[in-house]
Order: sequence, then C-alpha cells, then structure tokens
Amino acid sequence: MSPATTPPSSAPAPGFLQAVLALGVGGFAIGTGEFVIMGLLPEVAQDIGTTIPQAGHVISAYALGVVIGAPVLAVLAAGWPRRALLIALMAVFAAGNFASALAPGYLSLNLLRFASGLPHGTYFGVAALVAAGLAPAGRRASAVGLVMLGLTGATLVGVPIAAWLGQHFGWRAAFVFVGLIAVLAMAMLLRALPPLPASSGASPWRELEALRRKQVWLTLGIAAIGFGGMFAVFSYVKPTLTEVAGLPLSGVPLVLALFGAGMVGGNLVGARLADKALMPTIGGLLVWAALVLCGFSFAAHHVVTAAVSVLLVGTIVAIGPALQIRLMDVAGDAQTLAAALNHSAFNMANALGAWLGGVAITAGLGWTSTGWVGALLALAGLGVFVWSLASERRAPSGGQPAVGRAGA
Repeated sequence: MSPATTPPSSAPAPGFLQAVLALGVGGFAIGTGEFVIMGLLPEVAQDIGTTIPQAGHVISAYALGVVIGAPVLAVLAAGWPRRALLIALMAVFAAGNFASALAPGYLSLNLLRFASGLPHGTYFGVAALVAAGLAPAGRRASAVGLVMLGLTGATLVGVPIAAWLGQHFGWRAAFVFVGLIAVLAMAMLLRALPPLPASSGASPWRELEALRRKQVWLTLGIAAIGFGGMFAVFSYVKPTLTEVAGLPLSGVPLVLALFGAGMVGGNLVGARLADKALMPTIGGLLVWAALVLCGFSFAAHHVVTAAVSVLLVGTIVAIGPALQIRLMDVAGDAQTLAAALNHSAFNMANALGAWLGGVAITAGLGWTSTGWVGALLALAGLGVFVWSLASERRAPSGGQPAVGRAGA
C-alpha cells in the first residue's frame, strides 16, 4: 500500500491534527450545505413559484447526486493524488453552491443541487482514507470520527447560521455561505495536507474489484438498512413533537439542537469504541439503535422524555465511523470506491427510512409509528450483520488480500 495508508510508525504522521482539521472543515461545509435547505423550503418555494412539497424535491436531487457521484467519481479519479482530488471535489461543491444561489427556477435549482451532491460521498471516502492513513496505529476509527465531526458539527453550528442568513437575507445567501466555507476548506487542504499519492497501481478497474467482494455488499447493506431507522424518525420529528408531545413551535429548534448534540457525541464515542473492538461495536450499536427507536414511540408522548429521546436518536450516528473502517478492511486494494460507497449507502438509508416512515403514517398508524419502523430497520440491519459474520466465518480469508493497517 502507499504511504498514505501505511505509515511506518505508531505515532501520528507530522501535521496530523492540521490535516484532520482541514478535512473536517470540508465535511462541515458539506454537512451545512446538505441540511440547511430543509429549514428553508417555505422561502425557496415562494421565491421559485412552487409548493413546499415540490421545493422538497431539491433535497432528493442532492441525495441522488450523492448516490450516483460517490461510485462514479471514486472510480474515475482512482489514480489522482489524494490532496489534488480532495481539493478538486471541494471546488466542485463550492461551485455547485454558488451556482445554486443564482438558480432562476425549479428545474435549474434541482439540477444544481444534484451537481452539488456529486462530490459528497467521494470526498468523505477519500478524507477517511487519508485521516486513517495519517493516524497512529489503533486510532483509525477515531481519526475518521474527527473528520465526520465536521459533518455532525454542522447540524449544531453551520446549519443554524446558514438558516439565520437564509431567513434574514434570502435563501440564496445560505448557499453563498456554504460556498465560502468550501473555499476556505480548499485553502486549508492545500496548506495542511502533504502531496499524498494514490495507492500504487491504482486504476478504475482495480477499484471496481470492490464490487466483487461479498463482504463489501453486506457492509453496505448494514448501512443502507440498519441506519435507515434514524431517518424514519428524524424525517417526521417536527410534527411528532408538536402533534404528539405538544411542544410549541418555538421549542422545536432547541430539540433539534439536542439531536445535533447526540450526533456529535455519538460520533466521537462510536469512533473510540470501534478502535477497541470493531465488529462488536457495529453489532452493539445496531442493538442500541433498535432499543432507542423503540423507546421513541413511548417517549414521544411527553415533552421532556421526547426531547431526551431525540437526543438519543442522534447518537445512532455512532455506527458511521465503524462501518467506514469495516469497508476499508474488506475492500482489499479497492479502498477509494468502497469508502465512497459508504455515503451512498447512508443516503439510501435516508430515502428508505423516510419512505417507510411515511408509509406507516399514511396507513393511519400515527406519528409515533416511525419509532417502530425504525426499530424494525435496525433489527433488519442486525440480521445483515449476523449474515456477514456467518459468511466470514465460513470463509475466513473473506476473499481479500492482506491490506496492512487497513485490515488490522
């Protein structure tokens, strides 16, 4: 493997903290750009002359960009030096957000949000590989968690700031803000990252080898199904809080901030646990998710317990760094594609959870039914996890070559 993935010492590579900070700022930009639109749909709808549900299509357009862009860009740019690739991806993201701020109408805005989503998954996948490669031995998941802290931290800091800008200066100002953060990230990446080469022998064909590995697909299945439970609840958390718990509208932002706090804490704790015991952490967090989501259906009837439950639902994001490391372990030499696909899987989880939650509500099962839907998805993800373990035990080599620290 290249020096980017196998440093010779257990000590962190020189400039590790600066590099992780730069990578995290890029994640902060992407997280802010992804989530801020959800709070500005009424303003967007009024400005471009559509209904709020139609304006919501821009969220789906961005998610579709993530799902498609992650594998396509990861394969096409397999041989790029990693610093250059990260800066290029952030440049595309910045340009997409600046252009979104200038979109004249519904169709153009959807196309530009799709384009903005294209670099999302590949950026996080490559950033995770770089952070893990620069980290001390035994701290790969913690390094990935620090990068992901930018994404989760955006829900606490970046999104509220961008939403405030959007409400006071128009929704277009929010996208300009996101674009400026992305430009800052580009400058920081250029300054903080060493000129890391791609893996020796990297090519699109070698990356595509990841798609032949059963454990890669099973790990992606855990993410796409098991992680969907969080989105089943969160997609409908506002009406659940107001209609079931009786929370005033003025209190919704505070509870949503608790969700963000849960994401930040869960991300950090989950990364530390994954460094200590990767597979038990994945299995344990799926069980935790099922319990938390099941509990939400009961807790949602009272304001205080609902707020605490929303905080706990946010902690489910703890599984993210663990699954990222698992993909790096089972991907062999096809590291970039596998790492990027993790974020395609998470966006599929978003779509699946929101859809099934909506099905339950439409069927007349009530707002709190999303908790039961989420718990079932977590248990289904646990089933895929058990399948993965059983399959690996039947074939101990997993069909994968030794990959140095990536397989430790």
